[in-house]
Amino acid sequence: MGRELILGIESSCDETAAAVVEGGVEVHSNVVFSQAAEHAQFGGVVPEVAGRSHLEAILPAIDQALADAGVGLGDLAGIAVTARPGLIGSLLVGLSAAKALCWSTGLPLVDVDHIEAHVYAATMEEPDAVHFPCLALVVSGGHTALYEVRSPLEMTRIATTLDDAAGEAFDKVAWLLGLEYPGGPSVARLALEGRRDAIAFPRYFPKRKPGAEQRAIGFSFSGLKTSVLYHLRGGDALQPTPPPDQILDRADVAASFEEAVVDTLVTQTLRAAEQRGVGQVLVAGGVACNRRLREVMHARGAERSVRAFFPSPAYCTDNAVMIAGLGWRRLEAGLVAGLDVDASPRSLDR
Repeated sequence: MGRELILGIESSCDETAAAVVEGGVEVHSNVVFSQAAEHAQFGGVVPEVAGRSHLEAILPAIDQALADAGVGLGDLAGIAVTARPGLIGSLLVGLSAAKALCWSTGLPLVDVDHIEAHVYAATMEEPDAVHFPCLALVVSGGHTALYEVRSPLEMTRIATTLDDAAGEAFDKVAWLLGLEYPGGPSVARLALEGRRDAIAFPRYFPKRKPGAEQRAIGFSFSGLKTSVLYHLRGGDALQPTPPPDQILDRADVAASFEEAVVDTLVTQTLRAAEQRGVGQVLVAGGVACNRRLREVMHARGAERSVRAFFPSPAYCTDNAVMIAGLGWRRLEAGLVAGLDVDASPRSLDR
């Protein structure tokens, strides 16, 4: 196999993951230990619980990834690890493990930006079909933003959410409807039973600024979430939210909410692609698993001669395959980190 193997380590939030990838694209192993069940009782991720769970799972995940790939540390060209952005306590677990392995083996350490890795994941399965520059929509529980991507190693944020991320809005609406955490999959399942046009929930679209030639691009889901709450309370904000078993139109609420999120994401993304004259869009992050988002982005993109690329669902949610893949590209470019590299809750340039 040669020395093109990278061990990737991911621990930015609530998944402990490790993977071995060759040459930036060929996956030899993919191990993910999810903490969803631990956080479900709280309706969201609890940072301290996440950090402690990573401590218990990080070494078993690494050992299993190496074993599944049939390789040892001596077969690796380097170790890539998520260093930013994310929960500091969680990031430090993975980063400390990677540093220890590099210190003991002499392997180069590659620090990876979690968001950039999500974008890279959308290119891994069809690397010859993706052309730069293009746009990337990263949409998850913690992030909803658009990026101009000039290469796997060069991307600039051009728009972001003013408040909630799309995935966070899914979680909150799921809680209102009495659905299980995480909210994205549970809302999507219920939405299949409802009508997407049953309730006219609002969409946020920025207005054209005075003197500007083009409309601004941006996202906001707080108003949509509040609109769902008011609908459930019968239009009276002072009334209590009804118990889930008393919400007669739960499926319609789920379907109409999902449609509003999807319409907002697709409209803004394709508008940005048209403004910048690009013909390809990468869509990544946990919400990229959403079936309706995939359908609408592909269909409306095709109408505008814009091709959309989505990773397989396993590579949409947090994983170490994308960390190892981008890590190889960074190692090729000589972007090696020192053992003094630190974790950060934010990306370096944003």
